Amino acid sequence: MRILVAGATGVVGRPLVGTLRARGHEVSALVREESRAPDADRVVVADALDREAVLSAVSAARPEVVVHQLSALRLLRDDPPEAFARTARLRTEGTAHLVEAARAAGARRLVAQSIAFAAAPAGPAVLDEDAPLYADAPDPGWAATVRAVAELERLTLSGDDLGGLVLRYGTLYGPGTAYARDGGTGQRVLAGKLPLPEGGAGITSFLHVEDAVGAAVAAVESAATGVLHLADDEPAPAAQWLPQYARALGAPPPRTIPAAMAPRLLGWFMAHQLTAARGAAADRARAALGWKPLRPSWRDGLGQE
Repeated sequence: MRILVAGATGVVGRPLVGTLRARGHEVSALVREESRAPDADRVVVADALDREAVLSAVSAARPEVVVHQLSALRLLRDDPPEAFARTARLRTEGTAHLVEAARAAGARRLVAQSIAFAAAPAGPAVLDEDAPLYADAPDPGWAATVRAVAELERLTLSGDDLGGLVLRYGTLYGPGTAYARDGGTGQRVLAGKLPLPEGGAGITSFLHVEDAVGAAVAAVESAATGVLHLADDEPAPAAQWLPQYARALGAPPPRTIPAAMAPRLLGWFMAHQLTAARGAAADRARAALGWKPLRPSWRDGLGQE
């Protein structure tokens, strides 16, 4: 198939291009900076926020399938506010441009990345795809992020002509992620600067980058539509994964702090993740895609890369 990967320089996008080519697909890489492009059959250059540039680039690639892996999260270490603001625009304006361009180019399928940890913290510890998103979160930044995610998903599923499929990735770990040894979270734990709020009841569903790539390949080659969670088989409370992560890194054990202090000391989102977040059930992805993670538990690699 002719496949266009938008966001082809990212932690999932780059290996995805190579994996799809190895499976015999003709892959075009849509990038903002040609100098950072991966090896691909064709490289097309456009800022996803530039509508005309996206229309032109996608038209040149003539894809049958468009894969949306756009984000600006590589900016997180240097400029977190800009990373989140630009990613929100990519999820809204960028997605709208890709949808329009995919239709104009005659693509028959759109596969878009989303996140599996945007659900409202209500109900059971592990939620399926029907759970409501946390669009009314008390933190304005997280509420804006979730609203952008909701708009990405709405646009991706906006018509039967594109066969839209949303892949909600769990919390990514592995090379190039925040949870790698040299990533932002890894460095914070190594420095002893990520304490554990009392109870540590927030649930995280992890997903190794290699499994995210494998799921995206399965999604491209399937006819599945709708929304699917992608996560490993062991949703874990912070009280379990954070101390083990520290041990794997060779870091000091995380100190315990009162839960009420967590938002002030850790920031709202990290406090939410460690105290109240829900995990993501990925049973539908296994059934719809015939996919299962090569690393069924975060214990097999978190903090070891």
